[in-house]
Amino acid sequence: MNPLERYAPLVDDTDAFFEACERPLPSVVRVNTIKADPERARRALDDEGVVYEPVDWHDGLLRLPDASPGTNWPYFHGWLHGQEEVSAVPALALDPQPGEKVWDSCAAPGSKTTQLSAMMDDRGVVVGNDNNLGRLSSLRHNAERLGVTNLVVTKQDGRNFSLKPLGFDEFDRAIVDAPCSCEGTIRKNPDTLDQWTLEHVHSVAAVQKGILSRAVQATKPGGTVVYSTCTFAPEENEAVVDHVLDTEECKVVDFDCPLDSVSGVTEWEDDSYDSSVTDTHRIYPHLNDTGGFYCAKLEVTA
Repeated sequence: MNPLERYAPLVDDTDAFFEACERPLPSVVRVNTIKADPERARRALDDEGVVYEPVDWHDGLLRLPDASPGTNWPYFHGWLHGQEEVSAVPALALDPQPGEKVWDSCAAPGSKTTQLSAMMDDRGVVVGNDNNLGRLSSLRHNAERLGVTNLVVTKQDGRNFSLKPLGFDEFDRAIVDAPCSCEGTIRKNPDTLDQWTLEHVHSVAAVQKGILSRAVQATKPGGTVVYSTCTFAPEENEAVVDHVLDTEECKVVDFDCPLDSVSGVTEWEDDSYDSSVTDTHRIYPHLNDTGGFYCAKLEVTA
């Protein structure tokens, strides 16, 4: 059985959902405002004869239907960075401000990390953490190409992350774009589901709960934590948020999702979740012609 069939009861139009999952994902780049503003980047692409389509909900995102993102000089010089359209949502929900201390707990290869730095005008500090040395190499390379200077790179297990080497004891904001079963990336990686097992879903959910718990603990009262995944599994989405609501001092806060989305679910199979998870967002591929995604915004209360 196609593992995606288990989510049919959650989807309003199953035919559109499955059809979208089988289509290739559009190629998208984000304008890196550390080096160029969107208008300048678009002029450069025009001069190169690169065809693009502006994304209507974000001035700095461009679809490139006829070109690979990395084959033009604006990309090479760090004016552009390949980033899936839906993956720009978590940083917008986090809304980091210049001068703040922000933790990206699962940062590599760095699309969201460098987006955070750009939103902060490359001021303050972004701590980009990952526990995979090879992926950290990609993070460092991308940050250097994009001209990011406010990034501190760390290699720790996010579940027991220590702030001691950093010289401060709490973050203003944190983002957990958690490792997951990646079901929502099926359009980009057609073989994603070949090795899918329910056992893996449950095992990775345990890791997700640990990282999100640590993010809440490491963020100041009144601070913001955003949790996101590229999976449809409630075990990795609403169940993780529900767990942290029960074990940590935090609450779900709604945010204006810029893409069409549906509310988080409060029941799945034999489990039920806190009613506030209806203020979290599920983004299905057929709603915006994107990958699949889940995003929740939390406020630390103590």
